[in-house]
Amino acid sequence: MSSSQVKVPSEPFGSVLPFAEPAWYGSLGDTSPFYTDSHRRLRAYCRDYVDSFSHKAGEWEDKGTIPSAQYQEHAARGFVAASIQPFHIPSLKAAGIQLPANIPPEEWDNLHNVVLFDELMRHGFLGVNWALGGGNGIGGPPLVNFGSEDLKRELLPDILLGKKRICLGVTEPLAGSDVAGIKTTAVRSTDGKHYIINGQKKWITNGVFADYCTTVVRTGEEDSGAGGISVIVVPMHLEGIERRLLKNSGVNVSGSTIITFDDVKVPARYLLGKENQGFRIVMSNFNGERLALAVSALRMSRVCIEDAYAYACKRHTFGKPLIEQPIIQSKFADMGRRVEALHAWMEALAHQMHACGNTPQGKKIADMELGGRIALLKVESGYVLELCVREAQQIMGGLGYQRGGDHAGARIEQISRDLRVMVVGGGSAEILSSLGVKMEKMKADARL
Repeated sequence: MSSSQVKVPSEPFGSVLPFAEPAWYGSLGDTSPFYTDSHRRLRAYCRDYVDSFSHKAGEWEDKGTIPSAQYQEHAARGFVAASIQPFHIPSLKAAGIQLPANIPPEEWDNLHNVVLFDELMRHGFLGVNWALGGGNGIGGPPLVNFGSEDLKRELLPDILLGKKRICLGVTEPLAGSDVAGIKTTAVRSTDGKHYIINGQKKWITNGVFADYCTTVVRTGEEDSGAGGISVIVVPMHLEGIERRLLKNSGVNVSGSTIITFDDVKVPARYLLGKENQGFRIVMSNFNGERLALAVSALRMSRVCIEDAYAYACKRHTFGKPLIEQPIIQSKFADMGRRVEALHAWMEALAHQMHACGNTPQGKKIADMELGGRIALLKVESGYVLELCVREAQQIMGGLGYQRGGDHAGARIEQISRDLRVMVVGGGSAEILSSLGVKMEKMKADARL
């Protein structure tokens, strides 16, 4: 190799502690085939934004509320718009909203999503992230993909501006990962102009303060399974709706809610797609949701490594820094190896998702070709996070178990309570493991 071909290391971005940042943030980061100056611009924009409030995140989580002004800033900076994809250009124009860092919609790809999910999770408080838009990111895409143009024009601009919020209602007290088993019913009124909805949804992120709920209902017979499911956007001010805030182990500020529908009368025009064809709508949402969960879990794992490493450098045991103990180095090696391998797999899948395109046909191909592996990616991200939480708490000792405050182990302790929802939410690890193998088997059988 000639001297003109030798790569000169550049200044790393962010933390220089081992495994605290993705590999492309390092001194050879601009050699990555996935990222361009557009992605770097978004990364810097997100980091500045998160730095402006990260010191308050723990307080918000403890209090269970985020200031309205913070949510309004989140929307004004384009983060709500960025979370609802594919972008509905007429609504973006009507709202006068730019995407973060003024990235043009046509330039935004799935690696921009990776940067977005990763950087917004850097403060380490999952509940804060979800409070700032978790519901929008999963409740909004079905509206964009399957709602009528009139319905999109009616609802989306105010959601993008932060004036209104939307959430997703799938999980029920006795049905979650098995979507085909839901019991909430929607029956057409005799004049055909309304649906009458009865049932419950539980653990609905942002449900307590959402203005709309993209609700999965049964419009078919009781035993109709996946073939009897529809999706209806329910305005949450309607008579017959009762909401109650749930107290979970973690994500305290996310607004986890149980919603009861008692003869709720919803105009039929709020139906997404066609009646009894809603199962496909729900399934089409999962690849994006599971990728977001995997990227978030990866960053939470890095937060655990970063905080534990910084502590291990300061803490002295038996006459030397903790980091110089071989057993402690082994723990960081285990965490780093798993995190970096998972991140590389995630980037490859994210790139392949983008290559499939954002058209209905492209999404169908991505669902079939990548759905199983993305499910397994999400499973592995939860297991890696479990490892990193455990090892970080072992390294931190009592500080990793001490709740609240701004001490060195505070973020790790919070993540230890948030991590269970990362293993169960978006499909439990057990069900997704089975799904992943089944989908890979289907592909193989079709080609043998």
